Amino acid sequence: MSSSSRDGYQAGYFEGYRFGGCQAVLARIPPQSPSKRNIRVLYVPQNFEAIDRGVTAALSEMTAECIVASPETMLEATIANRPDLVLVMNGLHVFPDNHAEHIQSIREMGIRTAIWFVDDPYFTDDTANLSRAFDVVFTHEQSCVEFYREVGCPVVHYLPLAAEPSVFRPLQTSKDYQFDVCFIGNAFWNRVEMFDQMAGFLQDKKVLIAGGHWDRLSQYDQLSRFIRNGWVAVEETVSYYNGSKIVVNLHRPTTAGQDNRNMRDITGGSINPRTYEIGGCGTLQITDVRGDLLQYYRPGYDIETFQNVQELQDKIDYYLKHEKERQAIAWRCLRTTRQYHTFTNRIERLLAAAF
Repeated sequence: MSSSSRDGYQAGYFEGYRFGGCQAVLARIPPQSPSKRNIRVLYVPQNFEAIDRGVTAALSEMTAECIVASPETMLEATIANRPDLVLVMNGLHVFPDNHAEHIQSIREMGIRTAIWFVDDPYFTDDTANLSRAFDVVFTHEQSCVEFYREVGCPVVHYLPLAAEPSVFRPLQTSKDYQFDVCFIGNAFWNRVEMFDQMAGFLQDKKVLIAGGHWDRLSQYDQLSRFIRNGWVAVEETVSYYNGSKIVVNLHRPTTAGQDNRNMRDITGGSINPRTYEIGGCGTLQITDVRGDLLQYYRPGYDIETFQNVQELQDKIDYYLKHEKERQAIAWRCLRTTRQYHTFTNRIERLLAAAF
């Protein structure tokens, strides 16, 4: 057998072993049986596909009716359907400037309104005023709960994000998606600094760095063959997560002026959606540590963590050489994510709090 044939056989064997283990894990997880409420909810998405699909599916399962309206047609759809609750996702970026006025008009009809901020604390300069338009505010960021109360929101709840199982799930992948190390995300400056420091270390590995603005790297010439610039669609992201041996997760910085609108310098303590999404694919994740990580995962058991570049490199080296340990942690992360961190779980909590 030639060297290339042997490598292909080994890659196929490990991919089958990984995927089979994922299926065995999923088969042992008890099905979720959320309660159903006799209410109608109008949902206004942000166009975060991975999140919107999860929220819509959970609302459809757990309410009498889920009506989806665009930010532009939100008021018109509310008048036509008279739902019990209007739930707005994030309310930023793609929303018209006058949508707070539309929310006020909806409240005047006697219809309850809620917003779920999932970009906190990065755009709190904008959400400070917007939040006061709603009856109930949800935020995925622990450190923003008190902030919203201080700016005048009467009802504020912490609600973490999750992964949608129909999207972020174990898949078998082709060699086009198989890497030793994968990172998908925009090149915020802390990420640029990390990969600049790791440029030499990564040279003998199969690496994917995907997202926007990676021309910020000072070591771009050394890393350019690893880089895929631009947006990566959700379906491809899932394939890359599944095909990679290790996926690195580094949260963006919160400092005002570094791609953020956070002049109050509110710190970030909560984990990003990527934490759950990688976990839902059954792949080893090595992440930096946010304050509430330990509420959801156990480092060394179902996730790995790093405090600095040297520790990250040491753990990448270790887990690339220890296949069984890597897979065991990845499978435990899949179980934790699928059992406790889905949008079914989050929407059940949201509806209980909203009513």
